[in-house]
Amino acid sequence: MSETALAEKIITRDPVCGMTVDADADKPRLEHDGHVYHFCHDGCRDKFVKDPEAYIEATDPVCGMTVTRATAQFLSKHAGDRFYFCSERCQHKFDEAPNDYLGDRAESEPMPEGTMYTCPMDPQIVQEGPGDCPICGMALEPMMPTADAGPNPELVDFRRRLWIGGPLALAVLALEMGGMIGIPWAGWFGAETVRWLQFLLASPVVLWIALPFFKRGWSSIVTGNLNMWTLIAIGTGAAYAFSLVSLLAPGIFPASLLGDHGPPLYFEAAAVILILVLVGQVMELTARERTGDAIRALMDLAPKTARRVTDAGDEDVALDDVVKGDKLRVRPGEAVPVDGIVYEGRSSVDESMLTGEPVPVEKAAGDAVTGGTLNKTGSFVMTAEAVGSDTVLSRIVAMVASAQRSRAPIQAMADRVAGYFVPIVIGIAVLAFVVWMVIGPTPALGYAVVAAVSVLIIACPCALGLATPMSIMVATGRGAQAGVLIRDAEALERFAKVDVLVLDKTGTLTEGRPTLTDVVALGDKTEKEVLGYAAALERGSEHPLAEAILKGAGERGAGKLDLADFSAVTGKGVRGRIDETEVALGNTALMQGLGVDISAVKDQLAAFQNSGKTAMLLAADAKLAGIVAVADRIKDTTPAAIRDLHAAGLKIIMATGDSQGTADAVARDLSIDEVRAEVSPEDKADLIAELKAKGYSVAMAGDGVNDAPALAAADVGIAMGTGADVAVESAGVTLLKGDLGGIVRARVLAQATMRNIRQNLFFAFIYNTAGVPIAAGILFPVFGVLLSPMIAAAAMSLSSVSVIGNSLRLRSIKL
Repeated sequence: MSETALAEKIITRDPVCGMTVDADADKPRLEHDGHVYHFCHDGCRDKFVKDPEAYIEATDPVCGMTVTRATAQFLSKHAGDRFYFCSERCQHKFDEAPNDYLGDRAESEPMPEGTMYTCPMDPQIVQEGPGDCPICGMALEPMMPTADAGPNPELVDFRRRLWIGGPLALAVLALEMGGMIGIPWAGWFGAETVRWLQFLLASPVVLWIALPFFKRGWSSIVTGNLNMWTLIAIGTGAAYAFSLVSLLAPGIFPASLLGDHGPPLYFEAAAVILILVLVGQVMELTARERTGDAIRALMDLAPKTARRVTDAGDEDVALDDVVKGDKLRVRPGEAVPVDGIVYEGRSSVDESMLTGEPVPVEKAAGDAVTGGTLNKTGSFVMTAEAVGSDTVLSRIVAMVASAQRSRAPIQAMADRVAGYFVPIVIGIAVLAFVVWMVIGPTPALGYAVVAAVSVLIIACPCALGLATPMSIMVATGRGAQAGVLIRDAEALERFAKVDVLVLDKTGTLTEGRPTLTDVVALGDKTEKEVLGYAAALERGSEHPLAEAILKGAGERGAGKLDLADFSAVTGKGVRGRIDETEVALGNTALMQGLGVDISAVKDQLAAFQNSGKTAMLLAADAKLAGIVAVADRIKDTTPAAIRDLHAAGLKIIMATGDSQGTADAVARDLSIDEVRAEVSPEDKADLIAELKAKGYSVAMAGDGVNDAPALAAADVGIAMGTGADVAVESAGVTLLKGDLGGIVRARVLAQATMRNIRQNLFFAFIYNTAGVPIAAGILFPVFGVLLSPMIAAAAMSLSSVSVIGNSLRLRSIKL
């Protein structure tokens, strides 16, 4: 075999979808330009035939090298697209920060026709197709992300604007403030040149970089929905206009304002304020973009293709081509493609996506299987029953997407305040202009402009834009030190008010995996002998609890025994022979079938069941020899955490897909207030809705895919960091250590942060509000003092400094 053929044998990729294909397998293939390309199914081959050049080579997004797609060893998927790399180093760099290497390529794929769009700030706005929100002017976003959707185009645009506008704003700031710190710009270049340089540097920031903000401000005025964009647009626009007049017509200003080099300029104030706002927008959009990762993580659970069984043999088809009634083959290790019924064969299926339970479920003909669950061992043929949007997985996706479209209440409060604040400020500015024009001293126009612009500048709410993000930034850093990751301001605000906490069982209260708990020896057998027999039987078994028994046997020093004549009894247990002893391990049905008397241990079996344990009986030569019990243990940190949560005034409800008996046993041990057992993902979400309808503020803590809808529907979702990625993506709070004590720490942090945010909002308004009458000239008749726009800008800056300083206090909070 040649080196080329050997390489293809080792790594051959479908050049269209990137899947690894065995070159010797019975798969579609095609020769093109002397090279044989292999495909996972006919659909990919057909795409390749239509446009081969699009699929032969790819560009490494990190280093720019050309990579052959069919033989590339390194591949990553991001935002529904596949990227190929020349080396593992380039792949690692990309995986750490993919958006750093996408650049202009980070454009979204066209959304399907009929896609509904909504405003992230005003969810009541819904329309077909993209556009701008008529209330706030923000770009509308699709209500349902797709697996192939690229980064938010608005985020890509804002990042580009920030990279260009940031240096310009810093340059104009340096020119204006240089004289105050000893840099003699005027001496080097001339005062007039420095003034014109400020104009040239600030104008692109105001007229192009910040154009979306002025559009939003204009939209808010046109629609009558005045908000912070109104103030930002008017305040910075007034500063720029005032500076432009100062530069072009300095003679209209009173002599007291001329200074050494003419009237003051506020180009740097306008530019820096707008860039700070832009930074806040990029941070917000980046955080909001991650909400789509939860949807994509869910979508990725379902395979892209299915193996359809036909009279002519098996064929791979795209998942979208599967229709109700199709026969589909599911092989070991594959995900179930759609919801359906097992037609023939048997297997063990991991349904933790739905139940959160770690133990796979045995499936045989007639049993239901769910799309997205993972086939573990055997192979089976299923009949498709629910496809497309009708599958359980698709419904979970829709529920998560719907629950995620929410707006932070604290921001809504700020906008309501701004709704009153803006017209009052504008009215005062207009009134000040008119009064100075009518009764002001000569030159009246100069005094009128100074007063009006001072009012607008001092009222510009740059601190309002910092009030929430600064507290959140500091709080999230402090939380991370304590093992608590905070997703956004809404999570903190809502969690501070929570009075009911809903907890998943598996992986949240418990360790999330079965472990050996009890070994009972009967007759003349010792515990090590019982455990040795059980381990020997399970070593050849595919039973879901085998791993727990084998691990327990190793930890307890049970001897390793040789087993012969192994056989599995479906639904009952396993049998075999050790030396000359016939042994069997299984449930009561197996024992009864072998004629083994178990009457003496019925009470003990009931006690195990009431304790939430799964008990297996061991027989040796048709006599009961022992009992082996397995359970999902409660975490060591859970009891203390539950006590602390009760002490904090929270009502605790456990919602689990596990059986009622097991759930009741756990609830008794932990003194949990209420239990909801044998619930589906939809039932958990319904429970959240039920509690919220009763007026409760609800938090939900979980770690599985099955918890994602409830996590997203709750007022605040709390995910165990050791759990499924989609649970983490759907939650507002993530506990890195999987420790429920983190919920107590998160609540303390949430309450402290909300106090801090309210204080920040006070600082954001107090200087401006107090300064508006002074800026309007109320002190001039008595003291002859007219507030300069420079002082107004200083007051505005002081409010920002106060907000930042107050936020930094959160770093020292004790959790």
